[in-house]
Amino acid sequence: MLWHNIKTYWPLYVMAIPGMAFIIIFKYIPLTGSLIAFQDYSVFKGFMDSPWVGLKHFKTLLDYPDFNRVFTNTLILGILKTLFVFPVPIVLSLMINEVRKAALKKGIQTALYIPHFLSWVIVAGIAFDLFAMSGLFNMVIGWFGFDPVLAMQESSYFRPIYVLTGLWRDAGWGTVVYMAAISSIDPQLYESAMMDGASRFKQMKHVTFPLLLPTILVLFLLEIGNFMELGFDHVYNLLTPMTYSAGDILDTYVFRTGIQQAQYSFATAVGLFQSIIGFILVYTFNRLSRKVSDGGLW
Repeated sequence: MLWHNIKTYWPLYVMAIPGMAFIIIFKYIPLTGSLIAFQDYSVFKGFMDSPWVGLKHFKTLLDYPDFNRVFTNTLILGILKTLFVFPVPIVLSLMINEVRKAALKKGIQTALYIPHFLSWVIVAGIAFDLFAMSGLFNMVIGWFGFDPVLAMQESSYFRPIYVLTGLWRDAGWGTVVYMAAISSIDPQLYESAMMDGASRFKQMKHVTFPLLLPTILVLFLLEIGNFMELGFDHVYNLLTPMTYSAGDILDTYVFRTGIQQAQYSFATAVGLFQSIIGFILVYTFNRLSRKVSDGGLW
C-alpha cells in the first residue's frame, strides 16, 4: 500500500523531501547536543572525553540568586503574550473576513503583516524614538498636562511596551494562517445561514468561528509549547540597565552566562529546562483539549 502511494503520488513525496531534510538536519540531529547539559563540555575534548557531571548545571540554575526574578519575569511575559498577543490575529482575521471588497481586504491584510519583515533591532529603534523625551508618546501625554516620562528606562513600562511591539510586528502575520482556514470554509454554509435569516454577525458567530476553532486550538498548543521562549531578540533589544528587574528573562540570562562566558553546558541545561516545561504544558493542554473539544495535536 505504501509503495503504491509513493508510485502514485511521487511528486508530492519529492516536494516533501526539502522540508523533511530541514527538520532532520536542524531539529533532530541537534538533539544529540543536549548531552552536554550533563557534562562539563570542552570544545577541545568534545562529546566523548568531556567529563560527566550529572545534574550539576541544573542545580546551578536553581541556586542562582536571581533565579526567582528571572523565572518570574519569563512566566509573566509568557502569560501576557498568550493573553494579549495570541487572540489578536484571530479577531483581526474575523474582521478582515467581513470586508466585502477583495482589493480592500488584501490591502488591509498586507498593511498589517508588512511589519513582520522588520527586524527586532529596527522595531526596538522605533520604540525608543516613540518613547523618547521628545517622542510621540510624551507629546501626546503633554497635551493632557502630564509630565514627560522616559518610558524605556522605567521598569513599569517594559512589559506593556513588550506586548505592544509584539502586537504591532506579528499580529498581522498571524492572520495569514487564519485567513487561509477561513477561505476553505464551504460557501454553502453561509448561504444556508442566510436563508435561515442569520445576520453577518451571526454567520461569523455560528459558522466562521466554530469552523476556525480547530485551527485556533492547534496554533494555541504550538504557542504553549514555546511559552518559555519569548524571543531573545525581542526582549534583548528593548532592555536597558534600568529595566532588568522587569525584563531579564531566561534567554537573556543564558546569553550573559552561557554565551558571553562560554558556559555551553550551562546554556544547554537552561534550554533543556525550558523545553521540558514547554513539553509538560503542551501535553497538559492537549489532554484538556481532547476532553473539551475532542481535538488536539495527537
